[in-house]
This record gives sequence, structure tokens and C-alpha cells, in this order.
Amino acid sequence: MYMPSDERRICVVGSGLSGAVLGRSLAEGGFNVLLVEERAHVAGNCHTGRDPQTGIMVHTYGPHIFHTESETVWRYVGQFATMVPYSHRVRATVANRVYALPINLHTINQFFGTALHPHEARAFINDRTRHFPDGAANFEEQALSVLGEELYEAFMLGYTRKQWGVPPRQLPASILKRLPVRFTYDDNYFNHMYQGMPRDGYTELVTRILDVPNIEVRLRCRFEELAEPFLHVFYTGPIDRFFRHQAGRLGYRTLDFEVFRAEGDWQGTAVMNYCDEGVPYTRITEHKYFAPWEIDRFDRTICFREFSRSCGAGEIPFYPVRLAGDQRVLTEYVRLARRTAGISFVGRLGTYRYLDMDVTIAEALQAAATARSTLLQGVPPPTFFVDPLA
Repeated sequence: MYMPSDERRICVVGSGLSGAVLGRSLAEGGFNVLLVEERAHVAGNCHTGRDPQTGIMVHTYGPHIFHTESETVWRYVGQFATMVPYSHRVRATVANRVYALPINLHTINQFFGTALHPHEARAFINDRTRHFPDGAANFEEQALSVLGEELYEAFMLGYTRKQWGVPPRQLPASILKRLPVRFTYDDNYFNHMYQGMPRDGYTELVTRILDVPNIEVRLRCRFEELAEPFLHVFYTGPIDRFFRHQAGRLGYRTLDFEVFRAEGDWQGTAVMNYCDEGVPYTRITEHKYFAPWEIDRFDRTICFREFSRSCGAGEIPFYPVRLAGDQRVLTEYVRLARRTAGISFVGRLGTYRYLDMDVTIAEALQAAATARSTLLQGVPPPTFFVDPLA
């Protein structure tokens, strides 16, 4: 219920980037913010910490690489962390051979045993692609229209089945559109102007964002346990959980990590994808390579094998699937949310969208600015600051 309050008390649910940025901005605007987090740490799935056995900074829930074209967002994170330049480079093992990703001129020449120049490679790949007159209707058609059959089957087909748990033709084409194909030898995974890693890890970054008067952080606290009045609630958890899954569960993929340590180096790079469907894991991450400025400190290494599967009840959701059935369920939750007073849904889980970290921060800053303005006028903020159905 929307409850006017002399204390201007706000509740923010979740301490990931959305919740932390939103909470800080509201606190700076003079509101008293209670931020609740059910885990034992802040930063959500961005959480990082030192491995007690090796001392290496570990990305506990899988790697997070900060990259953005937004100078505003880059300056924002720079207020709270020393951002060390970092260029992300990924390798892929296919049929016991190692290639560079994203697919680039080196990948193409190595895979086909050619020595093509850029314009020759474009024509060569174009001859292998398929044309769909009405546009690509799904992931598979998008891949075939960009890569052709050989590269699609080698690098995308098996990996995608393992990552998403469904045939690629059931996935939206938009997933592949995030992955570039380059006709140069540039193997930097991202092409954004600003790329880096927080020197002291993401958890320290989020801790510093939350280090401001007017914020109380409660760890190991579930929102469902609260019995306090608030002027407004900003919810960054799963929208279907808020409504107790009354319209069904939205589909997510979760990850299992098999951790192992070794002497010296294991694979010589931060990420090695395993594209063959017969290999049960999707990739191996070697965490000391996410902080190359301190690699020489360590004689040992720590790696994660990643296994993707459907997210069950009570498990950590990583990637929204957004198949047709999920869209129907989401539509019902959006309808319910817009009929619920006193609450706004924000972020990746609150709006059931795949978001990079920079977009998450940008949207949280904009949502906070809007919320501060409306709340000071005595008007409830919007239920959604970005349309989840768009």
C-alpha cells in the first residue's frame, strides 16, 4: 500500500547494481532508505572475493566484465572504484582445436585453412550464408544468415544447446545479435570505448556506493519478512517471486560451478568456451586472468567449470529465457504490477530482461532521478521505468 510518511522512508529490495545505485541516489535526495538483501553479502551476482587458498580475486557467480560507451556511467563507477584497463579475450575449443572469439578474420582463416584478406573473407562467408526474405525468425536463422552453416555448427549450435537447454530455433534472434563477427584480426571481445575491472572487486565497488548517510543495509533479510510501513518500495528481485508465482514461473537459466585449483596456470586465458555438445560444460574461467595486473603474485590458479541448466525453485536466476510462454506469463505479471500500489520494479530481475552492467546502472540512475522528483511532489513513481514488454 502507498503510505505517506513523515520520515520519507523508502525500501529498496536487493543490493545488486540496480538496488545499490537506486538506494544511494534516493538517500542523497534526502530519503531514509532501508536496503534489504537476503544473501550474506552485497553486490548480487557481481559479488567478488579473495579465494582463501590462493588469494586470487574470484567472481563468485561467474565473470563480470565492465564495458560501456557511456562516459556518464564510466565516470559514475570511477567515483567508487579504481577502474583498471582490461581487454576481454575469449578462446573456444572446437574438435580439439583452439580458436579466437568473437569470430574474426583469424578465426575464419584458421577454421577454413585460408589466408583471406578482409574483403575476400566477407565474400567468402557471404557465399555460405542463407537468405531469409522475411528476416531471421529465430537464433538459428540469424546465425545461418550471418555465419553460414559451417561456422554456425562449429561454434554456435552445441554451445547454444548447452547454454539455453533448447534447440536454437526456439530462441529469439536477438540473442545472437549481441555477438559480433569481425573481418579484422581484432579479438577484443567488446568494442566499447570504456573497458575495465574494479581493482578491488565489484563487492568493494558496491560497498562504497552504499557508503552514504540515510542508508541502512540489512543482510540475510528477506523482503517477505518485513512488517514496516514505507513511502514506496523499489523491488529488484524476480517479479514472479513478488507475486508468489501465482501466474506461473518465468523461465531462467542458472549455473553450477565446479571449482578446481592447480599449480601455475591452467589454460593461459580468462575464458575458454567449449563448443562441442559432447562436452558437458559450456566454459572454463581462470580467475587470475581477470586481474592481469596482479597475476605475477600467484603461483597457483583457481578455475570454474560452468554448467548451465534450468533454474528451479529457490535457486539463483542468471539468464532470462524469454520464450513465447515466458512472454505470456510476463504479460500477466506486468498487469498485476500495474494494479499494485506503492511499488516499482527495477533491473534485470524486476523487469525480466537481459541487461549489461552499464545499462543496469544507467537505468537505475534515471529511475532514481524520476522517483526523487515524483516522490517530492507526493506522487507515486511509475510501476516500471522501462517497459518490460517492449
